[in-house]
Amino acid sequence: MILIHASAASELAIQSEALAEFEAAHGAVIGELSTTGELIDTHELEVPGAKVVRTNGGLSVTNGPFAETTEWVGGYYIIDVASEDRAIEIAARFVEARYAAVEVRALGLPPL
Repeated sequence: MILIHASAASELAIQSEALAEFEAAHGAVIGELSTTGELIDTHELEVPGAKVVRTNGGLSVTNGPFAETTEWVGGYYIIDVASEDRAIEIAARFVEARYAAVEVRALGLPPL
């Protein structure tokens, strides 16, 4: 899985400095991974309307991410690749990696 982090600063920088490159990179990666069969799913995550759910002592639902949050997950790719190196190679192609974290994580086993 690739988690693409974002912040107000990273979004502003991409919009002002690298929007065409950002769109081209995602389009190229989606096209390539679709062709190779490595792409399982991908989505951009909307910040407005996000909710934080807690159940300690009862159900609590609050709007989030919180105002003090400086970075959030802006999108994800679920990929099926042969190696961690391949996942890192894909993650490094995103413009966001210049401005914020792009995280590569292995998915755990599905529940029994």
